[in-house]
Formats: sequence, C-alpha cells, structure tokens
Amino acid sequence: MTCFPDFPFPDDFPNFMHNSKLQEYITAFAKEKNLLRYIQLKTLVSSVNKRPDFSVTGQWDVITEKDGKKESAVFDAVMICSGHHVYPNLPKESFQGLQLFKGKCFHSWDYKEPGIFKGKRVLVIGLGNSGCDIASELSHTAEQVIVSSRSGSWVMSRVWHGGYPWDMMFITRFETFLNNNLPTVISDWWYVKQMNARFKHENYGLMPLNGTLRKEPVFNDELPARILCGTVTVKPNVKEFTETSAIFEDGTVFEAIDCVIFATGYSYAYPFLDDSIIKSRDNEVTLFKGIFPPSLEKPTMAVIGLVQSLGAVIPTTDLQSRWAVRVIKGTCTLPSVKDMMNDIDEKMGKKLKWFGKSNTIQTDYIVYMDELASLIGAKPNIPWLFLTDPKLALEVYFGPCSSYQFRLVGPGKWPGARNAILTQWDRTLKPTTTRIVGSPLKPCLFCSWFRPVLISVLSIAAFLVLF
Repeated sequence: MTCFPDFPFPDDFPNFMHNSKLQEYITAFAKEKNLLRYIQLKTLVSSVNKRPDFSVTGQWDVITEKDGKKESAVFDAVMICSGHHVYPNLPKESFQGLQLFKGKCFHSWDYKEPGIFKGKRVLVIGLGNSGCDIASELSHTAEQVIVSSRSGSWVMSRVWHGGYPWDMMFITRFETFLNNNLPTVISDWWYVKQMNARFKHENYGLMPLNGTLRKEPVFNDELPARILCGTVTVKPNVKEFTETSAIFEDGTVFEAIDCVIFATGYSYAYPFLDDSIIKSRDNEVTLFKGIFPPSLEKPTMAVIGLVQSLGAVIPTTDLQSRWAVRVIKGTCTLPSVKDMMNDIDEKMGKKLKWFGKSNTIQTDYIVYMDELASLIGAKPNIPWLFLTDPKLALEVYFGPCSSYQFRLVGPGKWPGARNAILTQWDRTLKPTTTRIVGSPLKPCLFCSWFRPVLISVLSIAAFLVLF
C-alpha cells in the first residue's frame, strides 16, 4: 500500500490488516482513484528497463502481459517483491546415476497430499522445513520414509520453555545482545546448548556438520517422534542412484524406491531485468541494506523480501518498504556508491562468519530491523524508555521483539502500539486457554534471562581467573 501515498488507513489498521474485508476496501479505494490497474494480481511482468533519460528522471519502462496481451507503461519507481522462494531448485546433475532411476522424481513444490503414497517407499532429499514436514506427514501413510541430508539441521519445536511460542521467547533484544557480545567460545557453547534443549541431535542423526553456524533451524514438532518410532530414518547424502535404489555415502542402500522427493530449496532470479542492475558475486547479492542496487544513478528501484532471518517476514518487508518509499520520494537519501559498497562488503563478511557461504541472504533479525528503523527514525530508544516508561521498556527489551516496537515513534507511529506490546501475551494465551483452570500465566521475563546472564558472568569470571 506504500504505492498509494494518500491511502486512507483506518485508525485500527494493524488490527484491520487481519480483516477479510481488506482486499475489498483496497479495491474500492483504487476504483475511486482510477488506480485499479496497479493492483491487478495476475499480470506477468515481461521486462523492466531504464528509460533513455533515466539518469535525470529515474523512470522505468515496464512491459506487462495479461491474457496474451502486452501493455507498456512508464513508472516513476519499481519495487520487486518476489522474495527468494521463486524457482524450485532441482539439482539432478549433482546425483550420479539419477538418470537411470525408474521411479518417480520431483521437487517438493509439486507435493500436494500424502494419500497417493500409501504403501510406497519414499526418499526425501533435504532436511529443511519442507523436507521435514513432508517426511513427517508421509510417515503415517508410506511403507518407509528415509530422509537424506548433506549437512544436517537443527530441528526446533515451536513450543519452547514453559510451553510458550519459540520465537516469542527466543527472539528478544537481550538474547540478541548476549549472542552478539559474549566471547565467541561462550556464545557458541550457549547457542548449541539451546539448540539441543529439546533433544540431543547427535542421537537422532540430525546434528549439523558445523553446529556453531547460525544456520536457520528447522521447525518441526513431530520429526523427532517419528524417528524415535522408526517410521522415519535419517541418512547421509546420496552417493549414487541405480534403477531402483539409492546408495548413501556411508555405504548403506535403500532398495525398491518408488519415489524421490527433492526438498532442495529454491533459487531467485529476475529474468525481466538486465543482469547489470542487480549483480551477484559468488552467491552474494550486492544490494545496499538488502534493498537498493548501489550502482543506479537514481534510487528508484527497491528489492523487497530478499532477506532471510528468524523473524517474521511481514514485519521485515513492512519496514523495508517504509524506508524504500522514503528513499524513492527523496525524504531519505542514500550514501555514495563507495560507502554503500563498503557497507555491503562489511555486512557480507559478518554473514559468512555467522551463517556460512550458502546462506548469504541470512541476517540477524533484530539487528537488521533496528538498522532499517534507525534510517527512518522508528527505532525505539531503549535507555530513554527505561527512564520514562520502565514497564514498557522491560517488555521491549526482555520480551518478544514484535512489530509493534517499530510503531512506537517516528513516521507511521501508531497510538495503540504501547498497549499492543503490553497485552501481546494476553492475546497469545487466549486461544490456548479454552478450558479455564486458573488465570493464564505469562512468562517471567526475569527467569527467561537470569540463567544466561548467570552462566555468562560465571564463565567470564572463570576466564579472568585462569588467564
């Protein structure tokens, strides 16, 4: 909706966003303003090219296609919001002998339902969210399910300490502060300990090869139980396929396979755009703050959603859009090309250290959100909050880093943000307390951070004593 500067947002817009009438509301506004063609959803973008006078106007020629008819239009700015789960990645060439395999073979993108696999022997390649979900579901109907993983994964439960949601307990400002400021040895130890809090990954064949990398974990509550019951088996990477079987790197063989499902992720590309505009270096996307191509003469193109973090996607893309629109309008300015490239290189160095070579769009959620919020003046001032509103400050710093925090101040400030933060646990617990057996218990913020603080203090004290 950032395309419509005069869009009449309702006073309760954050709540209104969940209303089924939202599309109807937007469409009515678009009709009134003669903007309906800008929100048509099933239009293919064939090409986006700079206009001859781009260095002066920053405008783009955009060719779209719908129902076989092409249309050309001139736009002052373009926001690319296709994300990074666009094209299914099916690396058949990486598996020797796969061309000989006589069973079915397809990407997880084509998986629809488990019924047709009843009594089948299925190999799932990939231990990401899709692979784990598919394997867990198929284990109830298929004869046998084996998951092949090249490097392993941390498999986390959505239900965390005390039965509270994982992200609300784990993605906090204080947790981020500890992870980013403790000595590496202590930080890595604490990270692995948290990942193994539910079960020992080594005992289930799931342990990542490099466990200290902050690789995005998999969220699946059922997989460990299915492995424990024997209905799912975890194996290393496939060394070779035959006509009917798969030979793994440990020498074991899975015979009489009916189907191979590749849960091998997705790739992203912009076929409608000249390659020189959005450049990649060895799987590294060169975008300033993950949004703006640094070499453009005019900052009138923004890429939204080409980042990956443990935080929610919608608040991330919302904050990206809020900043991008201000840059496009000229109310915020970008630094020089040299400074932008230096920033990109610095950030990439940190990403490679924390997340590894294959996860260069991964980012630290809170650090990234604060960085974007600072650019538009929407980052909450924590020290000032502790002085002026201690109750809110405790929730903001030690509680969940919810999107409301970036509506407390600055452009887009929402008067209801404070109350939304203070009551977020009430709304979280309400759907689960359908049988009243007492007052719903909110988590103790002190208890959630006391243990890591105590461990950190003791570790630092021991380090100082020894050295």
